[in-house]
Amino acid sequence: MRRFLAVAILGSVAVAQSASTTGAKSAPDQSRQDQSGQPAHGLEGALSVPTALPPTPQGKSTVIGGAIRSVDSVRDQFTLNVFGGRTVKILFDERTQVFRDGAKSGLLDLRAGDHVSVETVLDGTTVFARSIHLLSGSPEGECQGQVMSYDPGTHELTVRDALSRRLIQLRVPAATVVVRQGQAASASTDRASSDIGASDLAIGTLISVNFQSDNKGHGVASQIAILAAPGTTFVFVGNVVFLDLHSGLLALLDPRDNKRYDVSFDSARFPMTRELHEGADVTLTADFDGARYVASAITINSAPDK
Repeated sequence: MRRFLAVAILGSVAVAQSASTTGAKSAPDQSRQDQSGQPAHGLEGALSVPTALPPTPQGKSTVIGGAIRSVDSVRDQFTLNVFGGRTVKILFDERTQVFRDGAKSGLLDLRAGDHVSVETVLDGTTVFARSIHLLSGSPEGECQGQVMSYDPGTHELTVRDALSRRLIQLRVPAATVVVRQGQAASASTDRASSDIGASDLAIGTLISVNFQSDNKGHGVASQIAILAAPGTTFVFVGNVVFLDLHSGLLALLDPRDNKRYDVSFDSARFPMTRELHEGADVTLTADFDGARYVASAITINSAPDK
């Protein structure tokens, strides 16, 4: 497509130069004026190629580490071999920033086999690269998702990534740091590996994992943050940004961490929800059951003006 655009531009330049030469011989006083009567300046305005791109997709980003399997410059996408044996197609364009070992680089530097750390964000249903870091050393990555299984004997952890919905397999060595949300970090060396699997990495637990690759390209967890374990109770405070009384679902934005939380509720148990409106300030106690947050108490602090 870039070659076609270059040919089209060269053709337009030739036509414009030919027209300018012909016009100069027949009407020299008008050859330097446009239709508005203002002096023309070469080819300015003659070639109008739109270059503006939409803003970079917003939303929570996720860092994915791996090795580039292939680059498709025609479709502006590349395939990434992610730790755990899966692949992900990632889109890029001129908005994507590329760095090599921290120094500014370009999209033409992307090569199959490069170890990269990619900051991704969802653009509709596709995964878009906000930035790509080409790494000379061992690549690092981050994923956030739900524990599908953990074997304390082999230290193998399987996580369903919240962004791609794919399964990621990681190894959790004894030195992995485990952090409970809102609590101080603690090294897993202070506890038996079986305790980690039983208390922290139960099926359904929401976690965030920082990892890097070993010399065989396998993902190794360096830190695990426990975001929500089944049976845990949470208190959310914030404004309602979505409300569906029919399905019993609301979403609030908690200003303490600037995150959105979707919470299910029973409208029959909480009749005051019929007075709820988007924008209302609420305090909400919810239990995480391994799949969703379920309200156990709702307090309306203030309602928006109608």
